[in-house]
Amino acid sequence: MRSPSRQPAARGGFTLIELTVVISILVVLMSTGIFFSSAIEEWKRGRDASETLRGVYVAQRSYIADNPTSSLSSLTQAKLLPYLPSGAATFPTVTSLDGHTLAIKVTDSPPVIVDGSGVTYDPSNNPKDSLWDVGE
Repeated sequence: MRSPSRQPAARGGFTLIELTVVISILVVLMSTGIFFSSAIEEWKRGRDASETLRGVYVAQRSYIADNPTSSLSSLTQAKLLPYLPSGAATFPTVTSLDGHTLAIKVTDSPPVIVDGSGVTYDPSNNPKDSLWDVGE
């Protein structure tokens, strides 16, 4: 007499729980990537602002060296424009974290970024970190 044959094993598939776990992990990884991407973009804007301020600071020192009788309070963007290291045709501006254009106050040394109301703009809250300021 023949023994009953074994049925072939059913094809294995993914269960709903396994698919949910995989999708959840993918969502967490994508969210983390988006978070770090925005943090890097903020750091890049701060670094660009710092580089712009350093260029204006060099222009200030060069102008004062060529015009030693001039006071810092008499400086204007027009006076500093020829002294900018980048050779720009217009005076540089800085973009805030919200995307607004900010001005540079050239009558302070080192120069600072100011918002529309004239308040110093430095979202890093540290004047020595070289982000949004000249730093040390």
